[in-house]
This record gives sequence, structure tokens and C-alpha cells, in this order.
Amino acid sequence: MTTQKKHELRQLRAWRIRKTVIGTLLRPRMTVRFTGLHIYVQFIDDSNGVTIASASTRSSAQTEKNSLRANVKSAVIIGKAAADAARSKGISTVVFDRSGARYHGKVKALAESARESGLKF
Repeated sequence: MTTQKKHELRQLRAWRIRKTVIGTLLRPRMTVRFTGLHIYVQFIDDSNGVTIASASTRSSAQTEKNSLRANVKSAVIIGKAAADAARSKGISTVVFDRSGARYHGKVKALAESARESGLKF
């Protein structure tokens, strides 16, 4: 399977999921994206089309910025940082959008650390 075909299938999976997972101002969509090197988390209000809060391995707020990569250890740290960013904006309940990724490994570690930090899915 070519890289282009894998990208197309991933995009179709993400669109299929996004039809049912919709965020509002009271319960925004927590979307997670893993690239080869970094982890990105955003809290999105789909009714207004705005990003309310975000966290990533590239953000300047991270103290261990140079050592964070797209692995399970960093996913736990980013999950806690994302929960803190959400709580600072008054968000306590979210809809989890894993962007077509399977719920295991990095995705599972990030979600569990966010739950432990006080977010409700």
C-alpha cells in the first residue's frame, strides 16, 4: 500500500468519525494528532469554529520541550498539560476525537492521563 493511499484512508476514517463527534462550547471536542515527532491536542468548539485551548510537545509552556517526542512517556505529560490548559479555560467535560487512531499505546496513555488530571470524557 502506498503512502498516499494510507493518507487517503486515514483522512476518510477521520471524516467518518467527525460526522458523529461534535464539540460545543460547553463540551468541546478534544482532538489528538500524532505526527512522527510531535503530539498535538486541541479543544475545539465546532459550533463557532474556534480553538479554545491547545497543548503540544512544541509549545513554549513545556519545560522539557527538547526531550518530548511522540512516544508514550511524552503522551502522559501532554495529557496532563492539555487537562491543565482546558481547566484554565473553564472546560471540565470534553468529547474525545482520536482522529482515526486506534485506542491503544500513545492515544490510551494521553487519554488516561487527561482523565486522571480531571477531564471527563
